[in-house]
Amino acid sequence: MKMSGSSKKNIRNLIIAPLICFVAVCAALLVVLAPTIKDAFSIGTMFISDKQMDYSGDYEDIFIPTDKNGDTVNAEDVEFPTINKQFGELAVESCDVQAKLFFGDGKIPLKNGVGIYAGSFVPGYGKTILVAGHNNTYFNGLKSIKKGDVVSVRTSWGNYKYKVKETKVLDAQDKKAIDLNADKETLVMYTCYPFDEIGLTSKRFFVYADKISGPEIVGLYG
Repeated sequence: MKMSGSSKKNIRNLIIAPLICFVAVCAALLVVLAPTIKDAFSIGTMFISDKQMDYSGDYEDIFIPTDKNGDTVNAEDVEFPTINKQFGELAVESCDVQAKLFFGDGKIPLKNGVGIYAGSFVPGYGKTILVAGHNNTYFNGLKSIKKGDVVSVRTSWGNYKYKVKETKVLDAQDKKAIDLNADKETLVMYTCYPFDEIGLTSKRFFVYADKISGPEIVGLYG
């Protein structure tokens, strides 16, 4: 039995039209999900690669190790860091934390180390220092930190030590977790919680430590 021209056209429409729609939907989904797929792939490579990734071209390193451990340092002798610059190192020997310290807590700092929130302060200023790091990379070791442990921070203008006084697990939106107006120098480190979980979580793990040594920056106000 021979098909008529209209029958052939109807069959083509039944096949081609859905196929075109399917291709269009797939293309739209690819555009929408591309950033997520890229991020997931980037995270995945951190766990399956046996080579340490080198992102040193992403930022400027102004950190120059020093042996200065005096009581004070003049502000005019301090090169204050700007966003995305590495200006020091942070370490907690007791829980195997060792990271480059950046100013700023955006993508570049947290991909390469840990970063100070730009709305807080740098070591030696006498105020709150708020440091962020990823729970599955540079701050993963904080899961074993204990009260009394010592955090070391090295900068170009001096070396600092902070003693851990407490840790807390708090809601990510808890505004009482940090006091940026405190009148003493306190180091606050935080990361997503639970540890080893990939992606943002609703909880944060906080470490609070008091300054026990390191030079005070003087002459800040002229």
